[in-house]
Amino acid sequence: MSNTIRTAFAVVALVMLISAAACAKRQPPVAAAPAPPPNIPAGPAVDRAPAPPPTRVDDPLPVPAQPLADDAASSRSIDDLNRNSPFKPVFFAVDSADLDETGRATASANAEILKKNAKWVVTIEGHCDERGTAEYNLALGERRAIAVKTFLVSLGIPPDRVRTISYGKEFPFDPGKTDEAFSHNRRGHFVITSN
Repeated sequence: MSNTIRTAFAVVALVMLISAAACAKRQPPVAAAPAPPPNIPAGPAVDRAPAPPPTRVDDPLPVPAQPLADDAASSRSIDDLNRNSPFKPVFFAVDSADLDETGRATASANAEILKKNAKWVVTIEGHCDERGTAEYNLALGERRAIAVKTFLVSLGIPPDRVRTISYGKEFPFDPGKTDEAFSHNRRGHFVITSN
């Protein structure tokens, strides 16, 4: 039995080695020189300089989801702002991503805070209670965060100042197992990510 296992490991190792060697030999494709135009009049051959080789064009680096703080002082001030956040969470009904009257009033008050602090960028975290599957709650949390963002944009907040993310049921605000605890966990939570 041990010889069979050794043989199997040797075969797997050989296949991996061959695959790695094959991948290492691949060269990036090079653009072919364009064909000459079809209507070139017959005449003496003209010396042409060879076409320059194609140049590589690098795509710009993607922008990170959250702006990075320039220094420790800026980072501390964002932490302090979030610790004593002026924003209130927007709460949702069970299995719902619709803003009710109370949710719209809370989001409107938060929009006024954003208008007074024009440099602030916020992330709205979509949260759910612990009932339901992780996949369902991630999707529901995303719909909740997007619903709050859409409402803020309708009130005149530029969309590039509001980001969204869903945490589903992963970070409950209230760890209790009561209906009241569950109602605290169904929320759109505001976090200041840049000031």
